[in-house]
Amino acid sequence: MAEIERDFVGLPSPVAGRAGAGGYPCQGIYHHPAGSQPSTAFIATHYNIDFSEHYLAEPLARRGFGFLGWNTRFRGDEAHFLLDHALAEIGVGVRWLRERAGADRVVLLGNSGGGSLMAAYQSQAVDPCVRPVAGMRPLPAIGELPAGDLFIALAAHSGRPEVLTAWLDPSVTDERDPLSADPDLDPFNTRNGPPFSESFQRRYRAAQRHRNERITDWALRQLDELGGTRARDRLFLVHRSWADLRMIDPSIEPSDRRPNWCYLGDPLKANYGVFGVGMVSTLRTWLSMWSLRTSQCIAAPHLAKITVPSLVVHATADACVYASDARALQDAIAAADKSLELIRADHYLLEPDGAREQAADLFAAWVRGRAG
Repeated sequence: MAEIERDFVGLPSPVAGRAGAGGYPCQGIYHHPAGSQPSTAFIATHYNIDFSEHYLAEPLARRGFGFLGWNTRFRGDEAHFLLDHALAEIGVGVRWLRERAGADRVVLLGNSGGGSLMAAYQSQAVDPCVRPVAGMRPLPAIGELPAGDLFIALAAHSGRPEVLTAWLDPSVTDERDPLSADPDLDPFNTRNGPPFSESFQRRYRAAQRHRNERITDWALRQLDELGGTRARDRLFLVHRSWADLRMIDPSIEPSDRRPNWCYLGDPLKANYGVFGVGMVSTLRTWLSMWSLRTSQCIAAPHLAKITVPSLVVHATADACVYASDARALQDAIAAADKSLELIRADHYLLEPDGAREQAADLFAAWVRGRAG
């Protein structure tokens, strides 16, 4: 088995300075076969999850590739995320792969939530379009990003606003009260299901979108009210975001997933718990990442500008990414060379045993098949 080297990479950001304690804003780990300089390297980044030791880094390095698990300064800091700033810092990693690691080809790996993020990166690199959020200055650093050569979406969501909205509990009647609930929309009220009727599903989905829009309206009003005051932004909470009906009712989009389950276990307990996507935001972070109306973290418009060879891989036992998500991603990609592959595994490819090696074999064969 090939020996793997792991090189820590810490680099300056075009946006933020080095921390007083010494850490650079942009950090990651470069995995590669010992003593070699691979000509093809992967880079994977997420909105806020630390990808420095991504589970595919070593398997792909054993197959002769470089793999940079890369983090922007928003790792562990979802509440303050700004898309244009993150793209600038992903560009730091891509440029390092080309100029320092010696990679001739860079594969953009969009895993989980990172699918829409890496799609936005490639889109911005080939056709700059990302705007600063309300009240922020344009960022020159995102005007000349180095593009990737190949694109892979793995167990990827269709975008931050879409995934949050699909998971929102629309029965919330008071955003300040985590226990408030309209019984006619409560997904955990057994009078409503499961199974959930088609009419209930339609009302539920419409109410989810309405809740997202209601929060956006409030955030915009709050920003206006802060104008001229000492504060430029504020933090707020979004309660109850583990309530996608598909988590509860396996008859909706049937798959290999475990029924009545989400990434945090029982959806009812998760929904009323204190961990969740989008739970803490600033006003501008909501507008940048989560709002259906204003966010540029929706994958489809960015995928429409991706023309490099692209692969979408769907894990059929994923608890919270569904076959419709994978098909939508593939349909939106503009590349002539694109394909959709299935792996019978959970979201993190932990089960069954060997799923991660299967994915690494799939990636390696696909990349090598596009050597020209």
